[in-house]
Amino acid sequence: MAAATITFEEHETQSLPQVSESTRSFAFGIATQFALVFAAALAYFGVRGLTEGSESTAVNHARGLLGMERSLNIDIEAGLQSLILDHRWIVTLSNWVYIWGHWPVITATLVWLYRKHRPDYFLLRNAMFISGAIGLVIFALLPVAPPRLLPSGYVDTVTNLSTSYRVLQPPQLINEFAAVPSLHVGWNLLVGLMIFRAARRSKFRYLGFASPVFMATAVVLTANHYVTDVVVGMIVALTGLAIAFASQRIANCIRGHHTDTAETSSGSCLNSLVWLRPGSVEVDELVPAA
Repeated sequence: MAAATITFEEHETQSLPQVSESTRSFAFGIATQFALVFAAALAYFGVRGLTEGSESTAVNHARGLLGMERSLNIDIEAGLQSLILDHRWIVTLSNWVYIWGHWPVITATLVWLYRKHRPDYFLLRNAMFISGAIGLVIFALLPVAPPRLLPSGYVDTVTNLSTSYRVLQPPQLINEFAAVPSLHVGWNLLVGLMIFRAARRSKFRYLGFASPVFMATAVVLTANHYVTDVVVGMIVALTGLAIAFASQRIANCIRGHHTDTAETSSGSCLNSLVWLRPGSVEVDELVPAA
């Protein structure tokens, strides 16, 4: 469909360029989405800070978690970190992945999806909102100190060797005892899935696969999370994705039925809950609610 244009008076056309209405609409849309995501992020971190439990309770929960991992033979956090502390380049790389591989990657992916793959943008955004809400409930009910805040045995490599992270995530907005779940890993998993789903080139699809793997490794090596946090973070993120996907499919199905017929068959809408391949006409024609 050809884009409409805004016309100017005759004496202005020589000095002022024409402005595409579609460009203005896109700019307004992305500004609205950024404002919505930013507001949700502030609310998330604000509530996360307010739900911070006591240090003694969080440390006791952390020790209990480590005891459970020990019984399962997966308490590898201290051992893994001890292997890298004498190799500064590995420590630095882990810090960089933890710092720059999260919010910058999420932001770039959201912009790309909004511009090129709008249905996947809404799916990712809503999955992050839902999984973030689930995470807040867990933070409030089960405060857990991360390894770096335990009395001994771990090194806080991010704080000791970098100031960048505290700029990206100010301390006053942080709940220090929100180790479980690791949404650092969970949200990177969501981003990776969306990149893998939407990208047409193999190298970008490999990036989607690598992002959560690198982040899962980094959060453990930097003593910010336990192995259990990683697993729970992925489960919470995938739960958010499943709910967001089901909601999106049902909403589009209902809107389609209302367009075609007077009645909506809830059964037929539920039967449409399938994960369609990228490039499918049905996926490309979905119009998710903003």
